[in-house]
Amino acid sequence: QVQLVESGGGLVQAGGSLRLSCAVSGRTFGSYSMGWFRQTPGKEREFVAAIRWRGVVWGAGSTAYADSVKGRFTISRDNVGKTVFLQMSSLKPEDTAVYYCAAREATLSTRVYEYDYWGQGTQVTVSS
Repeated sequence: QVQLVESGGGLVQAGGSLRLSCAVSGRTFGSYSMGWFRQTPGKEREFVAAIRWRGVVWGAGSTAYADSVKGRFTISRDNVGKTVFLQMSSLKPEDTAVYYCAAREATLSTRVYEYDYWGQGTQVTVSS
């Protein structure tokens, strides 16, 4: 029911910034949450950030972040919940990964297995 497409990945120097976008199509009912996850080869996919949609809009303040990105990354959405963003600042080489957008028809979650829909991923590479 939900389709997700990430964009905005690329190569950036350490200390720089990137803004990822996730275009959401389809329709869901009830509680709806979006998340960003990342994965490197040979590693498990890990939580980055999440935001909860309270109904007609994404609820302000209903966000969660991994400790490793707190203060550097910000998750946000447009006015109608059709695009979710991940603003990444002060990027570090350890942030290099494929970043995935995910959705679940339930409350906010930080767990990979609790998400139902996934995008194809977008590569973020941080140099130096």
